[in-house]
Amino acid sequence: MTTTTLPATDEVVTHARVQDVALPGGAGTFALITLDNGFDHTKPNSFGPQGLAELAGVLDELHRRAEAGEIVGVGITGKPFIFAVGADLTGVPAIATREQALEIARLGHETFQKISDLPVPTFAFVNGASMGGGVEIALYADHRTISSGVPAYATPECFLGLVPGWGGTYLLPHLIGVENALTLIVANPLANNKMINGKQAFELGVADELIEPVTFLEDSIAFAAKVIRGEESPARTAVDTSAQAWDGAVEAARQQVLAKTGGSAPAPLRALDLVQAARTASREEAFEAENEALADLLMTDELRSGLYAFDLVQKRAKRPAGAPDKSLARPVTKVGIVGAGLMASQMALLFARRLEVPVVLTDLDQDRVDKGVQYVHDEVDKLLAKGRVNPDKANRLKGLVTGSVDKAAFGDADFVIEAVFEEMGVKQKVFAEVEQVVSPECVLATNTSSLSITEMAEGLQHPERVVGFHFFNPVAVMPLLEIIRGDATDDATLATAFATGKGLKKTSILVKNSPSFVVNRLLGRFMGEAGRVADEGTPFEVVEKAFAGVTPMPPFMLISLVGPAIALHNSETLHGAFPDRFYVSPNLAKVVEAKIPSFYGSDGALDPAVLDLFEPAAEPVELTEEQVRTRALEALADETRRMLDEGVVADPRDIDLAMITGAGFPFWNGGVTPLLDRTGIAERVTGQRFLERGAASVPQA
Repeated sequence: MTTTTLPATDEVVTHARVQDVALPGGAGTFALITLDNGFDHTKPNSFGPQGLAELAGVLDELHRRAEAGEIVGVGITGKPFIFAVGADLTGVPAIATREQALEIARLGHETFQKISDLPVPTFAFVNGASMGGGVEIALYADHRTISSGVPAYATPECFLGLVPGWGGTYLLPHLIGVENALTLIVANPLANNKMINGKQAFELGVADELIEPVTFLEDSIAFAAKVIRGEESPARTAVDTSAQAWDGAVEAARQQVLAKTGGSAPAPLRALDLVQAARTASREEAFEAENEALADLLMTDELRSGLYAFDLVQKRAKRPAGAPDKSLARPVTKVGIVGAGLMASQMALLFARRLEVPVVLTDLDQDRVDKGVQYVHDEVDKLLAKGRVNPDKANRLKGLVTGSVDKAAFGDADFVIEAVFEEMGVKQKVFAEVEQVVSPECVLATNTSSLSITEMAEGLQHPERVVGFHFFNPVAVMPLLEIIRGDATDDATLATAFATGKGLKKTSILVKNSPSFVVNRLLGRFMGEAGRVADEGTPFEVVEKAFAGVTPMPPFMLISLVGPAIALHNSETLHGAFPDRFYVSPNLAKVVEAKIPSFYGSDGALDPAVLDLFEPAAEPVELTEEQVRTRALEALADETRRMLDEGVVADPRDIDLAMITGAGFPFWNGGVTPLLDRTGIAERVTGQRFLERGAASVPQA
């Protein structure tokens, strides 16, 4: 088919380069296609219209050569470290009509189908990262090998607002079984886009051979030669296609999707429909159903929001708005951490792993210091057991982290961060003590989640070297780092903080000194509104269900995760700053006073002890789920606008980036502001949209 109706884009073409290989044992000539876009591994192979057209032409020529007896087999592999990561989505915003979307969907199927149509055995040698269309193209081959060194294997389409629409919803379940396929297609994408490695992919059944990276291509070609000579016929596990097993697995997945998304994300539900139909559909019927699904989804708000979010974490996260010139940053050769509790110990491990510099923990007594250091050692042992570090690296990491009860151990540190009790007087005292033993250039960072950086620096000899450096829990997992500039913080300190954040591989955003900064301020307003609704008489269950698909977890589950005492402290801090907007729940205070650690019991149900503590409103007002959700979103819209007007961050995109990477807000909503825009809440509450029209919305046909 022609692609003349498709919009012109700045596609980075992934070329299909062919070379003839003489198979060992005299098996004949083998044509090896290497996918290569001409860049190093920092710009992975992807499939756009031009690249697909080139690949189709190559496959047509190989079909001719195969029929002429010139080749006995065809293989596809990728450039070093990369197999392929799917469709080139950079051109999606230019798609103006459903017809164009349908054309792109069919182009992928028609091109990949040419692999299956070749009259000789076909092979996919998955040598590196493989995602989306990269997973799918390999499914069209007769046989697959995969490297044990593959770092990421996934079908992330549902995470972005699409489905695996170039064969994935049909070919995967028929190859590896419906349950395994649904893990890749739906469960992993909705678990914050979870990736698996090559070994795990092999265990799911996606490949015939698992091969070590050092000799991967050589051994893959040897495997192909054995198959072509008839010396090897890989056995595959039979797939259960009974209605009971297949439909049961799909229905179980559907219930999990609805619980997680509240039905607000169309892509995973559409994927489930496609997988369910794949049990009895012909290949042609299934592929055309995928085409129609892609054509529909490519025109949705959710996809535009997903791509907007993807762009934030891939591009804006790497160029933090407002960060000073990186040449001003001072080197960090040793790190000190005040405190040796869980958060401090997590930070110690992160600094040691990422910066590979000495890290020293201090605390009030030797027992606490020893526990902190032991935590790091235990975590390193876990990494060793999982094969994520070798014995030499494990010993080196353990040697980097030490402890002391004397802050004099910070004497030669370049960066000291405190992680002590969230009380201003305590933190000021800590910094005053640290300042007596460190150099004037040593950065003093605070992991405070809500307190004023400016106030914390008051009274110090060098307030200009104090900066907020707010991690999110768990430290190793959550990408966000809020870097907060106090009134006195100078550019050298700020540049050092950003350079350190980059070294830690965190997504750093610059935040103005303000109560609770970005994420905790917005969550404080959101959870405060949820608490107010519950206190007024709406049942807990209704409040919890109201936010499926909006927040990563229900509000009271989120309070339980961070801890009721911390949530109460944050709400009290914000109420002190903005008493007219931030609500402090007296019932939450009772839970904290009773020292109940969670709203939920070990059985996953709401704890009756919590329910017993809650005093009902004198005149209860019960809201519906929709009313609860609208009220909370209206509060978020109001607070977001106020934060932007105050200059807490430079741009709405920083709000969204923070909520995605620091609070786990879904990609399909684009974080916060695209959702508020497209629901009309932004304009109704604040009189204006947050983003320009089209920034994260669907084009008009």
